[in-house]
Amino acid sequence: MPDEYKVDAYSVEGKVDYEDAVKKFGISLIDDALKARIKNDAGDVHFMIRRGLYFAHRDMNLLLDKYEKGEKFYVYTGIAPSGGMTVAHLVHFIMAQWLQEKFGADVMIQIPDEEKFLAKKNTNLTLGSTHELAYKDALDIAALGFNPDKTKIFLNTEYASVLYKQAVRVSKYLTFSIIKDAFGFGNDTNIGTIFYTSMQAVPAFLKSVEAGKNVPCLVPLGLDQDVHFRVARNAIDKLGYYKPAIMHSTFIPSLKGGPKMSASDPDNAIYLDDSPETVEKKVNRAITGQQSTAELQKRLGGDPDKCAVCQYNKYLFEPDDKKLAKIIEGERRGTMRIGEHKKDLAAKINKFLAEHRKEKDRIRDSMDSFMLRA
Repeated sequence: MPDEYKVDAYSVEGKVDYEDAVKKFGISLIDDALKARIKNDAGDVHFMIRRGLYFAHRDMNLLLDKYEKGEKFYVYTGIAPSGGMTVAHLVHFIMAQWLQEKFGADVMIQIPDEEKFLAKKNTNLTLGSTHELAYKDALDIAALGFNPDKTKIFLNTEYASVLYKQAVRVSKYLTFSIIKDAFGFGNDTNIGTIFYTSMQAVPAFLKSVEAGKNVPCLVPLGLDQDVHFRVARNAIDKLGYYKPAIMHSTFIPSLKGGPKMSASDPDNAIYLDDSPETVEKKVNRAITGQQSTAELQKRLGGDPDKCAVCQYNKYLFEPDDKKLAKIIEGERRGTMRIGEHKKDLAAKINKFLAEHRKEKDRIRDSMDSFMLRA
């Protein structure tokens, strides 16, 4: 019997049993056969897929069937702004940029600047502040190397005249009973939050509306966001459009061993605007899988699965498989010195952040080429 855990659209609690989650959510594992197929079509397979950060899917094989018959797909993902972006927030955008590069896919990025304002109670978030954060997020996303000719970013409050018309069509097939059961909403839930899934569903078929024919869509997302599309895919199907294919990721752990890095816990997350000194301090406090004493560590070795440093290398900051294997083996055998272990990761993170800031400065004045407004 798996340990108790909770994954929903608004929280992740406990150690997630991903094998159990596959059964509960009715999704499929990204197995070796699918990885091989992705590699054959893309010429490569991203290390986040290869190593299992992206671990499950809905209808990826159907999507690739269409692609191999000449139907190009587009990618849709997004983020709801509520504070500074962390490195964990970048996972789906890194994947979207890779899919754009390897498959020639257009990318649509939704920034629902109303969602956290509606969903978060007793906070200082206003529509003005989430709008401001949304533009900051848009710059952080675009700086990952997206092609502006094939990438469109939009804020819900600015693109509402396009989105709302289609969201109304979706909402006709989403009853309050469906949404209440899926999200656990009660009588105190505001109607904006209840309607939100209809807005989030629209970009998954918007290209089909614009083209006047069905266009396949792929949505990279975290397991916690699957509930929106579990209910929306049925509505999209009833409207006569392809159901979007989904790629599900696991969660990047917090630096101190929690199930998910959270932007609401500054000490356990790396923010994109953290200084080099702050990154070093946070990484130095990160949990490792090492034993309590040097003697035990040398004799018993460590546990890479419990080590935040190993996990951050595995899923984000060490794409070289041979180098990663050396890091993990050093942790397991107890030969990796903890100070060097953490110093190496901090240096990788700071190099990434420095390059990212440089790219933000380069594209800052040309962001209009990415933005959709109505």
